[in-house]
Amino acid sequence: MTEEEIRSIKKEISGCTRCVLSENRTNTVPGEGNSDAEIVIIGEAPGKNEDESGRPFVGKAGDVLTETLDKAGLKREDIFITNVVKCRPPENRDPRKKEVKKCRSYLERQLKEIDPSIIVPLGNSALKTVLDETKISEKRGEIFEKNGRKYMPTYHPAATIYNRKLRPQLVKDLEKIVEISEGGS
Repeated sequence: MTEEEIRSIKKEISGCTRCVLSENRTNTVPGEGNSDAEIVIIGEAPGKNEDESGRPFVGKAGDVLTETLDKAGLKREDIFITNVVKCRPPENRDPRKKEVKKCRSYLERQLKEIDPSIIVPLGNSALKTVLDETKISEKRGEIFEKNGRKYMPTYHPAATIYNRKLRPQLVKDLEKIVEISEGGS
C-alpha cells in the first residue's frame, strides 16, 4: 500500500495549485526514493535544476548530498528525499509561511506512509517546519523526539558549498543517522 499511496500523493502534488508557487513552476518536485525507507531527508525547496527535472537535489547541492551520503555509507535509492515545499520559489527565495502551510499536508502524508525511523531536516527552513526550531548551527547533530518520531537536523548541503569547513560535520551527522537507523541511539 505504501508505494501506491506515495504515487497517489505524487500525482496529487503534480496538479497542485494551492499557492502562488504553482504559477511559475516547470515541474513539481514531490520527492523520490525508497517508499519503505528508514531515513527521510527533508530539504527546503526545489531550485532551478530540480524544477527543470522534477527531482530533488540534482544540482550542486545534490552532488554534495550524494557525495556525503556515499561517505556515510548510504545510497540515494535506499532513502527518501523530499522538500518542505514541492515547487520552486522565485529567485530561489525562502518559502513563505503561507506556502509552507499550503504544502505541509503533502509532507506529513509522505512521512506517515513511509514511517521512517529517523527524519533529517536539512537547514533552517526544514528545521523550522518540522521541529519549530530556528538555528541549525545550534541544533545540528542533536536527536529530537516528536510525536513518536526521531529527528536529527543537520546542515543543508548548499551551506557546505559556501563554507567547506561544514562538510566534515555533515558527513559525521549522516554517519550518526545511519547508526540510529540501524538501531543505535
